[in-house]
Amino acid sequence: MNKDKHYQRSGIIYLQDTLMSLLASLLAILVVRWVSEPRPGFTLLVVKWLVVSAAAIQAGLLISKSYKDVRRYATLRSLGKSLLSLLIKELILTIIILFGFFGFSLAESVLILTLDFLLTGLLLAYIRMSARLLIRDNGSFKAKALSRSALVVGTDDLALSLAAQLEKEGYNIAGLLTTDQNMAGRVINDYVVYWCDDRESLRQLQWRLGGVDSLFFTKNADKELFTGDKAEEDIPHRDRMSLLGHAVKRGFDIGLSAFLLLLFSPVIGLCALAVKLEDGGPAIYSQERIGRGGIPFQIYKFRSMRVDAEKEGSPALYSGEEDPRLTKVGRFLRTHHLDELPQLWNVLKGDMSFIGYRPERQYYIDQIMQCNARYRYLFQIRPGVTSYATLYNGYTDSLSKMLTRLDLDLYYLRNHSIWFDLKVLGLSFLSIVSGKKF
Repeated sequence: MNKDKHYQRSGIIYLQDTLMSLLASLLAILVVRWVSEPRPGFTLLVVKWLVVSAAAIQAGLLISKSYKDVRRYATLRSLGKSLLSLLIKELILTIIILFGFFGFSLAESVLILTLDFLLTGLLLAYIRMSARLLIRDNGSFKAKALSRSALVVGTDDLALSLAAQLEKEGYNIAGLLTTDQNMAGRVINDYVVYWCDDRESLRQLQWRLGGVDSLFFTKNADKELFTGDKAEEDIPHRDRMSLLGHAVKRGFDIGLSAFLLLLFSPVIGLCALAVKLEDGGPAIYSQERIGRGGIPFQIYKFRSMRVDAEKEGSPALYSGEEDPRLTKVGRFLRTHHLDELPQLWNVLKGDMSFIGYRPERQYYIDQIMQCNARYRYLFQIRPGVTSYATLYNGYTDSLSKMLTRLDLDLYYLRNHSIWFDLKVLGLSFLSIVSGKKF
């Protein structure tokens, strides 16, 4: 079976659909509780509801066999089978509700069944479409970030021909290398010409270019400068998480962000009101950041600074709690990390994950890339609301700290796993509740 047409084995899909269905049922009963009168024994009611819901979706999955449709994962056929499993689930829940097992009123029964149906359908459809996109995009993002870089020694027709051939084989040609200073800085067939006069300048060039995997010579190339010298091997900063891990992580992001948006909706409303009342400016602040695949997106935060915080026109880094641009409400939000709450929407949309690297503006990425072009490897994964680097490096208010953060982000990338993410998430939670500054 063609791997490109696969998502995962049927057992994984079965588990995923079950979890998404249970999440929808949990959200549905929480909404009903929110809009209805308080009732004693609500915790027991939730447990009963989830147990019955789990049994109902098992029946739906086993009868419809939607979890076995793995070859073409997001077709009308697969979505139709998912709809059948959902209808079976809702029919079973309706019958049990009619027997009075849960003690819902008529209005509560209609509301919880409607919500459960809509939320389950939306979550199943979303996770399936997202999984299909994950398969399609995963290879292209990795190929773009991990293409091996090379310098071709020489500027003649043979060197140009060799460079073109290497590009067809998947190499990223960083440029042409020459010992003729008069050729430095020229562009030949879109290839930049770099000049080196000794091995030390070659090493500096390799560092400036973010590491060069290979040097290639034509038969006419001057090898004297490079004889016995070996291009520094670029550390393979590869995303170590499997496709299954990415699917589980994305499902976790969707479920947790949806739940937290609902849970914290009163807090979000109060924060927005407080920001608005302080100076009359907008409550939500959006800014372009660069995310997975190098694609720009709008990140959302509660505005914590004056409306004219960057009136000079050039970006300015946050310098800590004493930053004069902070408003009173903004300082409180920053201190307690409440300004990040709107990023739950970024996570739900798929712009970000809970754990990743902190996304930057293109203005600062350009500065980082001039010092260490390995930043490009981070584009393999989604940026995060929090990160391993944030725990140990805190906020970055200088280029030096950005470069240190990059080293930590690359360490995270090389050790990327579900377990590592859970550890970072747990440490971030402990840091927030303990009042640790970062």
